Amino acid sequence: MATALVTGAGRGIGRAIARRLAADGFAVVALDVDAASAEKTAGEIGGRAVTCDVTDPAAVGDLAASLEELQVLVNNAGIFPFARLADIAPEEFRRVMDVNVLGPLLLIQRLLPLLSASGGSVVNIASMAAKAATPGTGAYSPSKAALVSLTQLCALEFAHSGVRFNAVAPGGVRTEGTAQVSADPEREARFNSLVPLGRRAVPEDIADVVSFFASEDSRYITGQVLYVDGGLTAATIPFLQAAQRTT
Repeated sequence: MATALVTGAGRGIGRAIARRLAADGFAVVALDVDAASAEKTAGEIGGRAVTCDVTDPAAVGDLAASLEELQVLVNNAGIFPFARLADIAPEEFRRVMDVNVLGPLLLIQRLLPLLSASGGSVVNIASMAAKAATPGTGAYSPSKAALVSLTQLCALEFAHSGVRFNAVAPGGVRTEGTAQVSADPEREARFNSLVPLGRRAVPEDIADVVSFFASEDSRYITGQVLYVDGGLTAATIPFLQAAQRTT
């Protein structure tokens, strides 16, 4: 049975990805910094739970040593402590970049031999914030833009390995982490009215696209970023029209 490693698998998008890949027939390693969350996801899907700080090179090395094979790596773990750039502390900016960019790089470096042996696939979970700079997100937008760039660079520098590297960039997604944002029904209705497909995403919308990149159906795709955002990043004119209507 092929093996897939999903980071940040304890909740939200990561948990949905773990469930979908398990349904696809993968033996899923559910990794999360929170042990209880990792155990819960693994228990639901009959997978293996792993607790690991993806920014710790030694911990990532131990993880790599514990795996015998790997076909798919999904770098989903991420943090988003929003703040204005004028206010963000250097250590907070650095922490976001460490988790969202350095962590995926460390995992790719250490797991590349296993992925190469299987002709595997790496899927990095970026964000529409990588393309549409989002004020008030502190280091989040820069980190996701960096992750997109890292994905494309890996596709070139590691092309010889036979591993494919792609990114999935969600738009607004209803998760535990965004529950406060969508808690106000009136505000949520306004947001949904501006999404071309008419609604905020659910984690399964993202997981299904990851499943495609993990499969042989995407065997000739590498270095690409797919924005799974209901059309938000293409909606400049509808946003301008909405702004005119409210003046």
